[in-house]
Amino acid sequence: MPTIILLNGVGSAGKSSIAKALQSITQQPFLHVEMDAFLELMPTKYLNHPDGLHFEAEGTMTKVDTGNIAKRALKGMRRAVGALADAGNNLIVDEVIFGNTNHGASNPLAEYQALLKPYSFHLVGVFAEMEVLKRRECARGDRRIGLAKWQYARVHEGMNYDLSVYTDRVSALECAEQIKQRFNL
Repeated sequence: MPTIILLNGVGSAGKSSIAKALQSITQQPFLHVEMDAFLELMPTKYLNHPDGLHFEAEGTMTKVDTGNIAKRALKGMRRAVGALADAGNNLIVDEVIFGNTNHGASNPLAEYQALLKPYSFHLVGVFAEMEVLKRRECARGDRRIGLAKWQYARVHEGMNYDLSVYTDRVSALECAEQIKQRFNL
């Protein structure tokens, strides 16, 4: 039976680094499914467009709104994750899901839970202090400055994780080891 590890955290928290480290230490193979890869499927003209992802400065933060095209891409991602699991694949999903936010008709976590109900599904919160996130965001050079700050209060609000890891306290490999041990991977 496939195992799915969903890593949820703000941008620059270290989800992709943990996923790569976890892939290198698990006994069974795990595919790494990245939210960013699905967003990059959109035409570039929608990467700062109301129908795609729309970024707006709010003081020292950068707010992001998800338009219809981006919403469809992310809904497709969730369905693709379900299809990959249905095909027998173990998965590490790298996502940014907002906690107690009004999702309207769509609730990404509920959708994952419904699609992945037959499988071993584990939700892992990936945390780091704001100052660490700011430094990482600046160092990356591929993120809008202030996005992590805007996401920070929204991503983990009301979430009930099976495990929380802290990338500002230990390395990505150590976080991966914690996940491996907790879920017997």
